[in-house]
Amino acid sequence: MSLKENMQALKEELNSEEKFFESAVRTERFVKKYQKPMIASVIVFLLGVGGSVAYQMIHDAKVERANMALNTLLINPADQKALKELSSEGGSLYELYSLSRALRENDLKMLKTLQSASSSEVADIASYESAALSKDDKALEAYTKKQGSIYQELAVIELAVLSIQKGDSKSAHTSLELIKEESAVYPLAQILSHYGVK
Repeated sequence: MSLKENMQALKEELNSEEKFFESAVRTERFVKKYQKPMIASVIVFLLGVGGSVAYQMIHDAKVERANMALNTLLINPADQKALKELSSEGGSLYELYSLSRALRENDLKMLKTLQSASSSEVADIASYESAALSKDDKALEAYTKKQGSIYQELAVIELAVLSIQKGDSKSAHTSLELIKEESAVYPLAQILSHYGVK
């Protein structure tokens, strides 16, 4: 190698080292300038992750306590401590347990209370069962007109049966005509229409 080539290689090496040091200085300045916001961001991120993990752990423990209380109640329905635990921890699970208990015991008062449950399904079922149990034709009629009712067609059948019991066959036929052929209760409606209503 010639002296000229050695000098050129030395210049290139010095240039690359100079660029490296220059970028290191820029990085150092950037870090010094934004050090506090970067530390704050890391702290906020860590607090967020920690808070999320803590929330999930608390939620899981609450669900576990509610499930244990429900299991205890299924074994021993008279256990008041488990019932209190389920009511404080369970939310919609408590409402569902209350609904099953009210249906098992034909508890009209509890069914009326559950009509305002936070779970829309529990409230809907409680509305239907309450109206059917009390044989309230106005409540059944209102239930059949409610959009998205779970037991809408069963309420129509129930209305028809009440009309048959009152001797009002015209109203029973009118009710039964509301049930579509695709419905699972259509055969029952046909039987009622042909044999129950004269």
